[in-house]
Formats: sequence, structure tokens, C-alpha cells
Amino acid sequence: MNVEDLLLQQAAAAVTALYDAQVDEKQLQLQKTRKEFEGEFTLVVFPLTRISRQKPEETAEAIGTWMLENTAAIQAYNVVKGFLNLALTDAFWLGHLQTMRGFSDYGMAQPSGRTVMLEYSSPNTNKPLHLGHVRNNLLGYSVSRILEANGHKVIKANLINDRGIHICKSMLAWQRYGNGETPESSGLKGDHLVGKYYVLFDTHYKEEVAELEAKGIDNETAKKEAPLLKEAQEMLRKWEANDPAIRSLWETMNNWVYDGFETTYRDLGVSFDQYYYESNTYLLGKETVEEGLAKGVLYQKEDGSVWARLSDFKLDDKLLLRADGTSVYMTQDLGTAIERFRQFPDLKQLIYTVGDEQNHHFKVLFLILGMLGYNWAKDCSHLSYGMVDLPSGRMKSREGTVVDADDLVAELDEQAAVATREKGKLEGMSEEELQKLFRMIGLGALKFFILKVDPQRRMTFNPEESVSLNGNTGPFVQYSHARIQSLLRKIPHSMEDAVVTDQTLLAPERSLIALLNDYPRIVKEAGTGYSPALLANYGYDLAKSFNQFYNEVKINDPQSPAAQVHFRLALADMVGRVVKSCMGLLGIEVPDRM
Repeated sequence: MNVEDLLLQQAAAAVTALYDAQVDEKQLQLQKTRKEFEGEFTLVVFPLTRISRQKPEETAEAIGTWMLENTAAIQAYNVVKGFLNLALTDAFWLGHLQTMRGFSDYGMAQPSGRTVMLEYSSPNTNKPLHLGHVRNNLLGYSVSRILEANGHKVIKANLINDRGIHICKSMLAWQRYGNGETPESSGLKGDHLVGKYYVLFDTHYKEEVAELEAKGIDNETAKKEAPLLKEAQEMLRKWEANDPAIRSLWETMNNWVYDGFETTYRDLGVSFDQYYYESNTYLLGKETVEEGLAKGVLYQKEDGSVWARLSDFKLDDKLLLRADGTSVYMTQDLGTAIERFRQFPDLKQLIYTVGDEQNHHFKVLFLILGMLGYNWAKDCSHLSYGMVDLPSGRMKSREGTVVDADDLVAELDEQAAVATREKGKLEGMSEEELQKLFRMIGLGALKFFILKVDPQRRMTFNPEESVSLNGNTGPFVQYSHARIQSLLRKIPHSMEDAVVTDQTLLAPERSLIALLNDYPRIVKEAGTGYSPALLANYGYDLAKSFNQFYNEVKINDPQSPAAQVHFRLALADMVGRVVKSCMGLLGIEVPDRM
């Protein structure tokens, strides 16, 4: 039984003993005690006054007195208005530390039997991954690990958006201006090469629009009538008609991009269990739309386009097939969702990790799936997240003003090298070991800085701030882990029977043990809310508390009894284990030396 459950059980028993009333433990409110008051846990008493028929302070005093007399774990209590603050005994915390140390997978839940598919990344094959994609990938991968820690079987899925007008733009620009250039001939990664031509298309397209405007054509008409755009639209129609030459070019350029993506994924430390391709699923989506039309669930306009009527939901109707028969994003997403539930009959939940600009899209997607008779539509959800800005402002893919993911990783490697070398504790490490360390710290900086922000918040990424060894950063937490490992290497000790329960705890020691106790709850809450930020900020708090403990307590004081030294080393070891576990759920490695 964890600490919170024990206290809730005893509080419920107190209510029964004092007021001859039964209360469900789930209805009791227990929270962490605020730092300005003594105690570790606080029982909110106000809701219980309807049972006690006493003032909040009187009710809290009565319950506190009963719990102190009947709960060996409680050493004291104090009342602040309707709040009962409870302080636990040193012996209890020491015993609880020993219990926590007995779990090799402390904080992890038992298997739930629940299968969840989590989609993330989902890039377009017309450009390399950039900083916005990085947040998507890091968020999705971390949430997958957190859901696994909560006992679920997780299928990590990547939907490759490999067809559509944006893909044709890159293809057309390469045809026009590429002169046969390849990744091998240019020395560019395949995704970078294709992205170069996506930007080039936009450059020439804008020139054509400007020329049309110079002839007196208004801007909106010029954008639609520009020859390059019309040619790209024609290329898309040929692709859907399986034109051999267009299909061959499409496969060649997409394969360049796939190779580039895999390199970036490997460098970011993310992976997938299942790949889907829009080029395969959009046809199933078209079939689904046609079936819905035949059943009268959907309707067709005079121009032949097919729509979903959403007026009952107070939303605008949604286009599903254009007048020329080509599909839209919604069509593809319908087909992909259906394919996934067919492929995995035991699937209990499907989660889409996509930016918040698509909130409306997914609301409509789930509504249409329900309209089409798929009951599992209620098991679909959207993990929405805010965009990433730079200190200089917003990124724009078409204009080539994005922060490339590969360049970002390389830059952070360099900054991590500078910051770590300045620390000057790298003696005896080979160049290969140093490069591995710098990559670990650089990636840790990137991942932590992005994941510590609540997913729903828009954020500004500052590379220089992210690699700092001080403050709420990944390198600070990594350094704390390395400090613990250094401490354990330097002081001879045995972890056998290292915790003795008749010691007096200092405040930093109690604080650390209480924080370690929080870890399973934080893992559970992060899984429920799909929020790595809870774990990132917990990891920082734990590292910060350890450093306070390290600075205030002489761990290897010659005047201290051996049992006390061994206890403090055991406490440090447990902190190191939880820091490593916590950071691992964020996809971050921690070094033993730094």
C-alpha cells in the first residue's frame, strides 16, 4: 500500500469511529502540504463538516487526534482552518525507502491488458523534418513510453503523407530545374534535396503570380491561374490515374526522403512499430465515402463533390471528395483509421499527435467516423500541442526559414561540447566517449527543453538556454545523475541492509524520500494527461532536491556512524535510479560521467 492510500484509509476509519458514518476513500481529498506549513500530506476537511456537523477546525482537530493515536506512521499533525496537515515518522519514511528500493521497476504499473496506438511524426515527403516536427516526434515518443510505464501495450505508428499537391510541387520543380540532381551527386541528404525543390517551386510560383498581377489580374485569381500551380495540379491528376512516368518519379523522390527521415529519426532517438502511407490508405477512404453516399449518410452536390452534413453539430459541412473525384486529407484519415482498427482488432484507443491548428480537423474526423457507423470513433483522441517559435519569430517551410532538425541536433552537439569542456571533468575519456557524451547531453538539452513545456502551450525554443548546466534544463538533471554515480564510485559501501529505521532524518533527507514517494503518482498522472511535462518538472525537482541534500549534508563525514553513511548512499542511489527512469520516459539518456 502506498503512503497516500494508507492515509486515506485511516482518515476514512477516523470518520467512521468519530461520527459513525461511512465515507468512500475516493471522496476524500489528500494533497501535498504547502511548503510554509509543517507536514507532508494535507487532508482537506471542509467536505466532512456535513458529516461531523462541526466547524472545520474542530473536525480537523478530532480527525487529527484520532489518526495520531491510531496510525503508527503519523508523528504529528497541525490544523490550519479546514486543512489537516500530517507529518510522518522518521521510522516510517526509512522503512518506506527500503520498500521502494526493493522494486527494480519502481514507479512502473502492472500490465493493463489495454492496447493503444499512438500516431506521431506523420511527415510530408516534400521537405526535411524541422523544429516543429521535432516537438511532434519527441512528444509522441515520450508519451508512448509513459503509456507503456502505465502498463499499456503501445503501437507506435507513423503515417507518411506521401501524396498530394505539395508532393507534386517538389516533383515538378525537380523536373523543371533539377538537371538530374540526386543525393549522391549533390552530397545532400535525400529529404534536404527534395525540400530544396519545394522551396524553389514557391520562389518561381511567386514570380509567376507577380507577373500576372502586373498584367492587371487580382491576387486571388493570379494565385489560382499561375501556370506552375496548374501544372502541379495536372501532375496530381496523372498520379491518381497511375501515369507510369509520374509514378516512377514519385517513387524515386520519396525513397530519397525516406532514407533522410530514417537518419533523422535515429539521431533523435525515436522509433516506430508500424508505418502507414497515405498513398495506400486514401483509396480505402474514397471507398468509405462512396459507401456512405450510397447509404444516404453523406450527400452529393450538383458538381459531383461529396460532403458530410454537420449542421446537427453546429459545424460547417465537410468536403470529402472534390468534383473531379480526387480526395482530401479527411478522406485519407477516414481510410487510415478504418484500416488500423481492422488490422488490430484488440485496439482500445487511437491517439493522434498533431499540432493544435488541426483541432477542428480531428473533431470533424471523429464525428464523421461515428456518422458512418464506427462505434470505436469514441475511442479516438487528439493529442494536441502548440507550435514552436524561435526567439526571432515564426518558421515558414515554403520560404525556407525553418530550423532544420539535423542542423539543430548538430548545433546542440557543439554547444554541449563547449559547456561540458568548460566544466573540466572529462579526464581519461577517449574522443569516441566524448563525442557520445556530447550527443547525449545535446539531445538531452533539446528533449528536456521541449518536453518540460505543457503540450498544449505554444513555446519558444532557445538553443543556448537549453544546454545550460544550471536551472531547469536537461543537462542539469543529467549532471545530477553523474554526480550521484561519481559519489557512489568514490565511497566504498555496501547496499545490503543499508537503511536502518532507527535514525533521525534531516530535513533534506525527508524531502528526498517524500519526493521519491511521488514518482508512481507522477507517472500515472503523466499517462492520464499525456503530459511528459509533469515528468520533466518532477525530474528537475528531484535533481534540485538532491543537490540541496548534497550541499547541506556531509555524506561521508568521518564523525558519522557507518550506518548513517550507508543510508545516505542508499538514498543517493535510489535518487539516481529514479532520475534515470524518469528521464528515460522522456527518451533522454543520463551519463555516469560528465
